[in-house]
Amino acid sequence: MKKIIGIAVALVALIGVGYQFLKKPPAPQFKTLKVERGSILSAVSATGTLNAVVTVQVGTQVSGTLAKLYVDYNSPVKKGQPIAQIDPALLGAAVQQATGNVLSAEANLAKARVTLADTKRTLSRNRQLLEQGIIAQSDLDSAQTAYDSAQAGVSAAEASLVQSKGALKQAQTNLTYSTIRSPVDGIVVSRSVDVGQTVAASFQTPTLFTIAQDLTKMQIDTSVDESDISRVKLGQTATFTVDAYPDQQFTGTVVQIRNAPVVNQNVVTYVTVIAVDNRDLRLKPGMTANVSVQTQKKDTVLKLPSAALRFKPKPGKDEKPGAPKTAPQDGAGAAGKPPVATDRVKKGPSQKVYLLKGQQPVPVSVTTGISDASFVEVVAGSLKEGDEVIVEQVAPSKKQGMGPPMGPRF
Repeated sequence: MKKIIGIAVALVALIGVGYQFLKKPPAPQFKTLKVERGSILSAVSATGTLNAVVTVQVGTQVSGTLAKLYVDYNSPVKKGQPIAQIDPALLGAAVQQATGNVLSAEANLAKARVTLADTKRTLSRNRQLLEQGIIAQSDLDSAQTAYDSAQAGVSAAEASLVQSKGALKQAQTNLTYSTIRSPVDGIVVSRSVDVGQTVAASFQTPTLFTIAQDLTKMQIDTSVDESDISRVKLGQTATFTVDAYPDQQFTGTVVQIRNAPVVNQNVVTYVTVIAVDNRDLRLKPGMTANVSVQTQKKDTVLKLPSAALRFKPKPGKDEKPGAPKTAPQDGAGAAGKPPVATDRVKKGPSQKVYLLKGQQPVPVSVTTGISDASFVEVVAGSLKEGDEVIVEQVAPSKKQGMGPPMGPRF
């Protein structure tokens, strides 16, 4: 009987130990990646719009009805080439009227000169007669007055002629402006008028055409955030993609960084201009470009995954607030809470990564340098090539409780 009781007690103790062993939570699991050597390209990302380097808006300086259109969208044009014609009927009539005014002014000038010559002869004759005592002094004074008046008449006729010639020149210029010509060599990007439409240039010159001077050379006007603008320099290489060619990467060069800030919803950006070669004319004005400005590049440097800097170990279930941790954490508060991980990797000498040793994360201090989308340069620290750093803690799978699985319920 005692033997049976002893066996029973041993079985109960064994079952209790097994239950406690199975009840114990499984050890945490971690995902690791290797530290390696390679190239790191630091870049600033931005978005912008493709535009022609020089875009000219062509308008009209005279009002009237559009009679002819000589070009359309995408038409190549040369400087001085006619591109539209405003009905010249009224402008031609104004030229004729101004011409008649000039002829009338010339005739009046000739008449005034004849009158001046006649009064001059009369004045000279009266002076001789006065010396001979034939006429009185009043007659000489009257002749002098007529002569002075005739001189003033000539001056007035000359001024009227100049004024009439100016009006004629203005009318001729307006007639010339009725033929709208291209001011530059380029391509017509847009046309905002049709034949028969009336255009008025009374207060503001209307825009009839938009001409891009040279589409083989374009530029991207990008908006760079104020936190990144200090890294952008003139002459840096920029790569970009457009939605029209998602699998192709284009190249440009930073040619201008404008100092004027652009504030939109309290976000400050700066316009950065990137020159682009478009000899094949595949890029079109108005396309949205996703730009990456290459700010710095280093080759054969020790680099680790960016996710390793964002990783922080999770506290265990039995760990109480304020209890010491096997793996110290950067930036932990007084309550022992781990810091919130962010997508932006901070640079500086106080960074920590975790190595997996004995199934436990061990912190290692590193000094970081430049970074790209996936890797961060290791400037100093005890990490070496081939070390496996923890990038993620994987949740263990839950196990079923003791005993055989339950059968179907009836």
